[in-house]
Amino acid sequence: MSEHESSQPQHDENHIMAERRDKLKALREAGVAFPNDFKREDFSGDLHTRYNDNSKEELEPLNVQVAVAGRMMLKRVMGKASFATIQDVTGQIQLYINDQGVGPEVHAAFKHWDMGDIIAARGTLFKTNKGELSVNVTELRLLTKSLRPLPDKFHGMTDQEQKYRQRYVDLITSEHSRNTFIKRSKIVQTIREVMVAQHYLEVETPMMHPIPGGATAKPFVTHHNALDMSLYLRVAPELYLKRLVVGGLERVFEINRNFRNEGMSTRHNPEFTMIEFYEAYSDYQRMMQMTEHIIRQCAIAATGHTTVTYHGKEVDLGKPFDRFTIVGAIKHYNPQYTDAQLFDADWVAAEIQRLGGKLPPAPGLGSLQLTLFEECAESLLWNPTFIVDYPVEVSPLARGSDADQSITERFELFIVGREHANGYSELNDPEDQAARFLSQVEQKDAGDDEAMHYDADYIRAMEYGLPPTGGCGIGIDRLVMLLTDSPSIRDVILFPQMRLEGQA
Repeated sequence: MSEHESSQPQHDENHIMAERRDKLKALREAGVAFPNDFKREDFSGDLHTRYNDNSKEELEPLNVQVAVAGRMMLKRVMGKASFATIQDVTGQIQLYINDQGVGPEVHAAFKHWDMGDIIAARGTLFKTNKGELSVNVTELRLLTKSLRPLPDKFHGMTDQEQKYRQRYVDLITSEHSRNTFIKRSKIVQTIREVMVAQHYLEVETPMMHPIPGGATAKPFVTHHNALDMSLYLRVAPELYLKRLVVGGLERVFEINRNFRNEGMSTRHNPEFTMIEFYEAYSDYQRMMQMTEHIIRQCAIAATGHTTVTYHGKEVDLGKPFDRFTIVGAIKHYNPQYTDAQLFDADWVAAEIQRLGGKLPPAPGLGSLQLTLFEECAESLLWNPTFIVDYPVEVSPLARGSDADQSITERFELFIVGREHANGYSELNDPEDQAARFLSQVEQKDAGDDEAMHYDADYIRAMEYGLPPTGGCGIGIDRLVMLLTDSPSIRDVILFPQMRLEGQA
């Protein structure tokens, strides 16, 4: 491609913008730029819902007067009559404009308005001969002059990175993107409704922590000038939420933003959204029931069904979720392995390395088995599956099993090969918790950046008495990915983290 060809689109855009700025200048000189005195009374989607089934003959005597506003997405000038399609948050509706309705002066001005301009109209609802619901316009206003041209209406934005950087344009031009984020809102609202119906209280806890805790993750660090101290953007709200359970708020939840200073991929963004919830006098079995219920209700809210399609393959969220232990899942998907091999730490370590994996920082057979599971079974868990009974060395906040003190009452939920939730019966023995924090400190001193700090105030809170408690966290971004068939986490975050524009 020649230099002239590569620069031509930019040249064309600059030319279009110059023309539009001249039009805006004329509006300013006439004293009518950016008015704010029009009050919209009707949404296009509501009008379609209410009147689409009416015939042309039925609609006419109703004399339905409407006031609509939106962005002009289509425009057809046909001599004495013109048509425009405007788009609002609920959909689109057609405007019919002529000299008789709006006057020759306004109609003439409209012919010079541009795609992307935000316009308003009053008039009478009618149906065209082709049956399209439309507004016969009697008042037409230009509310906002668009200075930049929209992408080609047939192709939209074709550069995926540009969609993420300029989400505002993506939302204007892509119905699919708009629907994705409308569904995301419905999912979050459904979660709130489910939790409130179960007598949970929504709370807010700090996003800047003096000690990072609640998850094994590398935090972002900032500095508070007035206090002259380092603070950490939260990696999880867990320890604050459990403090509230100690205080007597027995069922709490928070839809929270967490920050983890880790890699970026199609399933990881450094800033992400979760729901965490804690229930006194509960355990991990109850948390699994709650998790199933939440995910099913979200699926119904977003899609109308409990069976969804992801990447062309069906996912059944309606039937009871499967359950495996870590070793059980390894054996189910790798029947060639024997119990003798899977309970031989040296063999497991060698197998991890043979598969190209890294050995875990935490020593012990349990953490080796977990790493092997991640290498050879995790990605195969397509339908919803709870993996239960995690080893103590990788579960510093979970209650140990009464039947086997080497494992905890903990689960993780996997769907389409990805972790979607993590929950457990909470450790409520303050002395055991203090010992586990000390073990984490030893791991951190040995070079594990993700190991936890010792939180003395959390231990003090536990010493007042934490009732038997179950807790869980569900990743909302990944749940939205699943329920909207989105391949990347960036597709479901309005403004995902990006490198600076132009940076390699």
